[in-house]
Amino acid sequence: MQTPAISTALALCGTEQPDTPGRMLSAGPMTVEFDNGQLRYLKVNGIEVLRVVGFLIRDKNWGTATPAISNLKIDERADGFSISFRAEIRIESQQLSYDAAIEGTGDGNLEFAVTALPKTDFLTARTGFVVLHPLKGVAGFPVDIEHVDGRKVRSTFPKFVNPVQPVLDIRSLTHEVLPGLRATVLMEGDTFEMEDHRNWTDASFKTYVRPLTRAWPYTLNAGEAVKQSIKVSLSGAAPKGGKSAAGKGIEIRLGAVSRDALPLLGLGMPAEEIEHAIAQLDLLKLAAPRFLVCHIDPRAKHGLKELYGYRVLSEETGAEVALEVVVASSDEFRKELKHLAGMVNQSGIKLASIAVVPVGDLKSVLPGGPRPLSPKLEELYAAAREAFPGISLGGGMFSFFTELNRKHPPAKLLDFVVNTTCPIVHAADDRAVMETLEALPYQVTTAHAFIGKTAYRIGPSGIGCRDNPHGATWTPNPDNVRVCLTKLEPRQRGLFAAAWSLGYIATLAQTGIQGIALGAPTGPLGFIYRKADHKQPWYDQLSGPAVFPAYHVVSGLTRGSGQKLVSAQSSDCSTVQALAYKGNGGTILWLANLTAENQPVKLYGAKGAIFGTTLDENSFVSAATDPRGFQKNWKAMKDSLMLKPYAVAVISIND
Repeated sequence: MQTPAISTALALCGTEQPDTPGRMLSAGPMTVEFDNGQLRYLKVNGIEVLRVVGFLIRDKNWGTATPAISNLKIDERADGFSISFRAEIRIESQQLSYDAAIEGTGDGNLEFAVTALPKTDFLTARTGFVVLHPLKGVAGFPVDIEHVDGRKVRSTFPKFVNPVQPVLDIRSLTHEVLPGLRATVLMEGDTFEMEDHRNWTDASFKTYVRPLTRAWPYTLNAGEAVKQSIKVSLSGAAPKGGKSAAGKGIEIRLGAVSRDALPLLGLGMPAEEIEHAIAQLDLLKLAAPRFLVCHIDPRAKHGLKELYGYRVLSEETGAEVALEVVVASSDEFRKELKHLAGMVNQSGIKLASIAVVPVGDLKSVLPGGPRPLSPKLEELYAAAREAFPGISLGGGMFSFFTELNRKHPPAKLLDFVVNTTCPIVHAADDRAVMETLEALPYQVTTAHAFIGKTAYRIGPSGIGCRDNPHGATWTPNPDNVRVCLTKLEPRQRGLFAAAWSLGYIATLAQTGIQGIALGAPTGPLGFIYRKADHKQPWYDQLSGPAVFPAYHVVSGLTRGSGQKLVSAQSSDCSTVQALAYKGNGGTILWLANLTAENQPVKLYGAKGAIFGTTLDENSFVSAATDPRGFQKNWKAMKDSLMLKPYAVAVISIND
């Protein structure tokens, strides 16, 4: 059977849904992008003032609804612009519409006003404005706060990731954008407060409407209007911009060998994927994960059958077993762990580590909210030590860093601490997902501030949502599009996930983290294709085995686990990320284009012959259908190359 052709959209992102940048507009010294009803990337002289100003509707599970926009009118003038539109929201039988008016003036000031009208009673976790401040030049820097009662306070944006709201009862925020230039954000229509978005790996500080101390979800009554506005004003003088570096390209500079090593790389191993993973053992062996995070949950009746399956996978692949155990009982946890230990012994599986987390910690608890009944962690960890003597013990959270940051485990009683991440909690567009990489180092630094020298692991993580700690379940995705908090993430099958995965590992590798686990071998979070109930365009037409592009990142970097890192500095790591380490006979350099545009790259410091291969839209079909052949297809390369959208290059330098 002839291999079908694949569209560029599917090769890049696994979906035909477009995700194009918005329309650029100017208001005096301010530039802004209007994108599907939101304002993004408010900048002065190329310096970001705000990441986003948007009016968002969240469903009862905190999923973000996508508006249908109509009556859009944009009037551009020499000194500013005006925008107006209507947006319609439908969530099941619920309906809400809002009218928006945006005005940008020649002095760089902006106003975004909305009147929302529920057509039916509308159940929502939050409806209203959100303002995102970026991290660069903001985290750890001063901010002037005006509270709703008129008090004015000088404070700072948090340096470490704040587990709760760093600022409450906000009317306005003012910070210095450039020397001599300040930006003020005035919020009207309700009380606003700030949360540290880095908890969820969003690269921003989020100021949102309606305090979390109020009940949620709540109902907007049919016919009762909601009115809010955001005003952004500049004060002082903006310095003249320097020469643009546009068109220069990305520079990658190789340097000295580090004392640090590439972290151990593993894969998640959900119980429901055991048989599918065993069916793909040849490809899983080629991927060579250093460890498998094997999940045990007594609520799902996991037991001997699953342990036998995990044993087969471990013995066949050589991967160590990191057992991940949900503890269901709050009072009989000792008995529960001893029973599990008996099954482990009966199965003959060899454990490298075990991590235990009470079932109550699988769901998020808002700041100040009551925690579910759980055993004391000191007693739980002691029981785990007793049941599994001599086995490395971990704890923390199987959910997001947010939960770890809000409930610090007694780390001195553990050998390692763990949490997972998900980049589509609050936004699912391509740029927002890539931007989450910027927040990862802040999470690691913050974690070590409370776990000390205890080892730290992250994962299993991926673009898709492994589990939703903020709601009943993850978001369905029958249309194969970009949506928040879904497990059925289309970009997992595209080059996008390959670039994101490399960026994820490269970013975390610089933090000294002990281990990183990604996704799973197969399934919605996997790297090896299998037939499934959900749509997998192009792959469903194939007759033989196949892999997703990110498979090649995993199978390549697992072989580098433990190797000494080499300094590889990108002139813009938000555009092209680099990772280098010492391999057999030379330096191995990985590059990932994190954007949807071609990126010219120039290497400096490569002392020796250069060979490599590139994973991009041109090589997609061969990489997917003939992974072994693709991985052998290395050719001589030059120190200048062009990376296509979301391309990944692996380069060997014989130095």
